Amino acid sequence: MVETEKLIEVKDLKQYFNVGKPKEVRAVDGITFDIYKGETLGLVGESGCGKSTTGRTMIRLYNATDGEVLYKGENVHGKKSKTQLKQFNRKMQMIFQDPYASLNPRMKVSEIIAEGIDIHGLANSQKERMEKVYALLETVGLNREHATRFPHEFSGGQRQRIGIARALAVEPEFIIADEPISALDVSIQAQVVNLLRKLQKEKQLTFLFIAHDLSMVKYISDRIGVMYFGKLVELAPAEDLYRNPMHPYTKSLLSAIPLPDPDYERSRTRISYDADMHHYEENDEVVMREIAPGHFIYCSEEEFKQYKLEYKYN
Repeated sequence: MVETEKLIEVKDLKQYFNVGKPKEVRAVDGITFDIYKGETLGLVGESGCGKSTTGRTMIRLYNATDGEVLYKGENVHGKKSKTQLKQFNRKMQMIFQDPYASLNPRMKVSEIIAEGIDIHGLANSQKERMEKVYALLETVGLNREHATRFPHEFSGGQRQRIGIARALAVEPEFIIADEPISALDVSIQAQVVNLLRKLQKEKQLTFLFIAHDLSMVKYISDRIGVMYFGKLVELAPAEDLYRNPMHPYTKSLLSAIPLPDPDYERSRTRISYDADMHHYEENDEVVMREIAPGHFIYCSEEEFKQYKLEYKYN
């Protein structure tokens, strides 16, 4: 973590969707966490756990059902004028999961990247505009000749680089990377992650990195939050989470990570998780509790005592 200044504060965030009475999907169900300036917070969990919905709600693509998202102390979902919204949209950007669907097929790469530059008036002339586009292409590992091409002329990895260049065009402070590598070949994934790490150092960026690949999340993240059915069940520094996973669901996820070791794979035991194993009583207060500095677990008071013993002797 580069600094200890809170850039983002998520407080009891809820995002519910009505899918026909009386059904209600609690995609995000009262989660709380902070993101510090200069860090990468990884958010992991299985498909449908609410991690992408969390990111989209944080950036106002969805209106929050309840709770708050604060950016530098200001409520993201508060009432804003057009000017304030424009400034907010410039400071928070998103890299989307699907590099094929997130780029307009009818626009040239130069137009895609320059769209934000034009909206925010970041270039004083056509020449300056194109110089910014060329510089951004080179920043993400492409070249100026690519500016005149259309998205269909690129590979998946190249399209994701164009998406990253588009996000960087407005000089943001905070970027939500919503599973930016899941649609890419394994050989390309490491290139994109290394690019994001390089950009973070060069431009002092802060990331929320959403993914389901735990091995890749460990590589890029300072801290990791684990989500299960709309709840944040564990939050810890990356090394601590992998060394001392406490919540049974986290253990289940980690047990599923394959290693390039035939002997290990033959003896690997997959840990299964069932939410019914917790046996909460009606009067149990199930909340996030700090088991070690910076290491939080969603649990009851009784479970907390057990987790503390387990953590102590690990």
